[in-house]
Amino acid sequence: MQVLLVGAGLSGAVIGRKLAEAGHSCRIIDSRDHVGGNCYTERDAETGVMMHVYGPHIFHTDDEEVWSYVNSFTEFLPFQNRVKATAQGGVYSLPINLLTINQFFNKTLRPDEAKAFIASQADAAIVGPQTFEEQALRFVGRDLYEAFFKGYTEKQWGCSPSELPASILKRLPVRFNYDDNYFFHRFQGMPRDGYTPMIEGILDHPSITVELSTPFTPDMTAEADHVFWSGPLDGFFGYAHGRLGYRTLDFERFTYQGDYQGCAVMNYGDRDVPYTRITEHKHFSPWETHEGSVCCREYSRAAEPGDIPYYPIRLVEEKALLGEYIAKAEATEGVTFVGRLGTYRYLDMDVTIREALDTADAFMNCLAKGKTMSAFISSPM
Repeated sequence: MQVLLVGAGLSGAVIGRKLAEAGHSCRIIDSRDHVGGNCYTERDAETGVMMHVYGPHIFHTDDEEVWSYVNSFTEFLPFQNRVKATAQGGVYSLPINLLTINQFFNKTLRPDEAKAFIASQADAAIVGPQTFEEQALRFVGRDLYEAFFKGYTEKQWGCSPSELPASILKRLPVRFNYDDNYFFHRFQGMPRDGYTPMIEGILDHPSITVELSTPFTPDMTAEADHVFWSGPLDGFFGYAHGRLGYRTLDFERFTYQGDYQGCAVMNYGDRDVPYTRITEHKHFSPWETHEGSVCCREYSRAAEPGDIPYYPIRLVEEKALLGEYIAKAEATEGVTFVGRLGTYRYLDMDVTIREALDTADAFMNCLAKGKTMSAFISSPM
């Protein structure tokens, strides 16, 4: 089969590699001048620090097959994300844990005492929380909510937490021990040389051709037996029904001689601080030593045409519009929509890779059985 894959990020690379290994001819195009999508990394010319150009990407998973897959293309070294937060004049550990609680309330509580104390802070009058704000108040109370959630969320989403669904705060991150590892997954790490060499390794196959700085044009579909689209779902249809809502990020880069903040990620919970966090990139590669440092202040705003979309908003208006595009996609033959943009879902890297592997398997299974490949293997809704 002649397969066209639009996007040289994780989805396109993984699907293309698996299909190429099965004997298919894969053409991968990308409008950017590099592979890797938002996972792209490169050395900073001034300091030598490995930069996560589109914001930090930390690999974490419980999927052993996916962990083995990425390790077959590069060497991953141990890394645990230990986030700090500046709020109301103090610096605290995130996610909220026993140290955070004791520091914030100036107490020396043991785990059971802390559980009882937080329960006393929670708003028990809220039953079946419907909004982000209600969810937070119901489980941690107003003081912790206003310090660590309210201002940060307003900046991140551009609206009040009372307007956001409770599902955004699916599992309130509160721990009653001193574990400050941000993620729960058993496999966590960073590629020693950054993500770009890993993705280049995945793409390194004689049956894969990669064309960069090559925007998609509709006539390309006539040259392919099947298309895998990892660009914006609404973009495939020329935004015919309007644009789906996204948040985007602006990065304010600055350098520092020495260690600027002592950690990779510092959140800023106060509403009067305009940025959501500062990332110090050399701390994402703790096995390296650099005198100089590169940091980025992150500002979140609504994505406009021409911006790089990061987070799907998925509020009521977007879900209604999403339904129209899903129906349009399902009526389109020969195209499968994949990845974060193609399915309008926020996906971690490990889930993106898992779905890409499963998509390639589903495609080959359809070929073997003479069936038509579906537009989605995971419902965007």
